[in-house]
Amino acid sequence: MRMKARATMVALVPALLFAAMGCSSTDAPAKDNDPDPKGSPGHASGAPGAPAASAPAGSAAPKTGGSRLERSALEQGDLPGYQISAQGKNPNAPDGQPQADKKACQPLADIMGDKPDPAAHETVNRGIGSQKQVGLAVSASVSSYAESDAKALIARLKAAVAACGTGFSAKVEKQTGSYRQVQAADFRTAGDESVSWTTVAAAEGVSAQVHLVVVREGDTIVRLMALNVASGAQKARVPQEVADKQLDKIKRAG
Repeated sequence: MRMKARATMVALVPALLFAAMGCSSTDAPAKDNDPDPKGSPGHASGAPGAPAASAPAGSAAPKTGGSRLERSALEQGDLPGYQISAQGKNPNAPDGQPQADKKACQPLADIMGDKPDPAAHETVNRGIGSQKQVGLAVSASVSSYAESDAKALIARLKAAVAACGTGFSAKVEKQTGSYRQVQAADFRTAGDESVSWTTVAAAEGVSAQVHLVVVREGDTIVRLMALNVASGAQKARVPQEVADKQLDKIKRAG
């Protein structure tokens, strides 16, 4: 994707994509004998192998310590072959929760916002760039809830995926995106319950295939989203090792 195209995708998924774009790598996959398996600062580039931008302003190495939720979030070094950075807020991205044009699809629109849904008490975001697969960017967040609200969120998402197969559009501030071909996807996790789906996100002539996984572990919700920032047409999938490591950290922190 070119810079303008990537900026458009930020508008489509304002809370999730920016940090993941900033740390996604378009370098060749890391070799087993690489002296620095975590890699140098990642890149977001218009084409594989092209000179790339550094991580966006506001991104930083995740901090240790803090609240249980912060300790649950992924940190640099947790996943060899990936660069992990703290979520940096895109100053040009709209704030808040997107509003869907179909009531049944609102839970899917909410997932694209600043937090998984309005009931979240706190959300910690991470951007993850793969150094194994060119262009693969994964956004990960952990959110705290009342357990009953966390259970209700998973139920609403399952119902929305079933109801919104033909797609929907969502607007946040003055920016609108469409989500076509919403399809349930198989994805196994070690959490209490989960839901996974794929969709094609589009705005201003730019589109990208997106894979989402949402997992409940007790009163914590994990939100994972994957897309390829080098080629939006390429299918992307949340790596199993990313989901497994994130859930493991939640269980250890709890």
